[in-house]
Amino acid sequence: MKYFQIDKSLFETNRAKFKAKMQPHSLAVFNSNDIYPISADSTMPFEQHRDIFYLSGVDQEESILVLFPDCPKEKHREILFLKETNEHIAIWEGEKLTKEKAFETSGIKTVYWLQDLEKVMFEILTQCDTVYINTNEHYRANVETETREDRFTKWLKNKYPAHAVAKSNPILQRLRSVKEPIEIDLIQKACDITEKGFRRVLGFVKPDVWEFEIEAEFMHDFLRHRSKKFAYTPIVASGNNANVLHYIENNQQCKAGDLILMDVGAEYANYSSDMTRSVPVSGRFSERQKAVYNAVLRVKNEATKMLVPGTDWAEYHVEVGKIMTNELLSLGLIDKADVQNENPEWPAYKKYFMHGTSHHMGLDTHDYGILTEPMRANMVFTVEPGIYIPDEGFGIRLEDDVVIQKAGEPFNLMRNIPIEADEIEDIMNA
Repeated sequence: MKYFQIDKSLFETNRAKFKAKMQPHSLAVFNSNDIYPISADSTMPFEQHRDIFYLSGVDQEESILVLFPDCPKEKHREILFLKETNEHIAIWEGEKLTKEKAFETSGIKTVYWLQDLEKVMFEILTQCDTVYINTNEHYRANVETETREDRFTKWLKNKYPAHAVAKSNPILQRLRSVKEPIEIDLIQKACDITEKGFRRVLGFVKPDVWEFEIEAEFMHDFLRHRSKKFAYTPIVASGNNANVLHYIENNQQCKAGDLILMDVGAEYANYSSDMTRSVPVSGRFSERQKAVYNAVLRVKNEATKMLVPGTDWAEYHVEVGKIMTNELLSLGLIDKADVQNENPEWPAYKKYFMHGTSHHMGLDTHDYGILTEPMRANMVFTVEPGIYIPDEGFGIRLEDDVVIQKAGEPFNLMRNIPIEADEIEDIMNA
């Protein structure tokens, strides 16, 4: 891995929190992701399942974590099953976790090779009543592929049909949404790497560069600072491309006088950052562009203040909508009649700001979190309002990542990334 080893105390803490929520005499199983094929002998880069990583720190394919807090044998209360490694495998595939290294990574003492899985599982499953299975219940999930987790669940239910089944996901949704201090430090690291990339790009952007060249500049600095990739597919959208919310082609030339909307973020140690900035191709905003830009920034600043413990996510978005409505009135994009006659299900402001303002962030860019429950301290949220004006050929979105505090306004993890219009211009013209 490119990242520095994470203190195993994080994963010990996470497992302790999860086990405290389990039913008596129950066992929980978590699987790694598959390595997905492309064609012939080509594969996609491996990405670890965030749940097993959250609970173990293991960042390797074909790994299984078992938690059984009430197991009569103490050594079987936490178990890792790993793909066996040896010198031959190390030469052909690279270093894999040894049993000793797995303990250093996870804090789990009992490590078996996968060939022992069925034997050990038979023993411990005779000693428990309930098995926690891990399903994907994220509100944005739309999975068509049968995962390694899915196949394991099928095998388990078929082989042990008499066991009761419980769900891991509701527990994980609540646990993962509230970050430990080490996690916040890792997200901060990802944000700091994103800052380095953005500052590099501000010195690079000029008329006639291509969107993909800007993407490459970001990737250059990300890799230099131990990020393996973008946290999500980057958006580098110049001109009217910015009005396509999930524009990812990044294949157009940037024209003088246009704006570029850049929604990019580095990952670090599987933790995400999520930043959006809108900058002028020519280094200066027009008067109209700056007016819209500052309107978006004011909405963002006011929205940020509302991210405090106890805030209801749905009500928060209603209040942000009111702030945005006033800004759009001031910009002349809507009028009082539009507001008076608006459909409550699709308010007038939605013509120019049609997406949400905030989402949980962490191990996943759209991280776990139950939206019907109040916000809590140490949750990490994005704040990302935007105004999109196809008729004027530009769209502006601004986004930072913030940590909710026990009291007062949230802490901005992107506080050092330039965002004021004048500062952007000063850096671009230095």
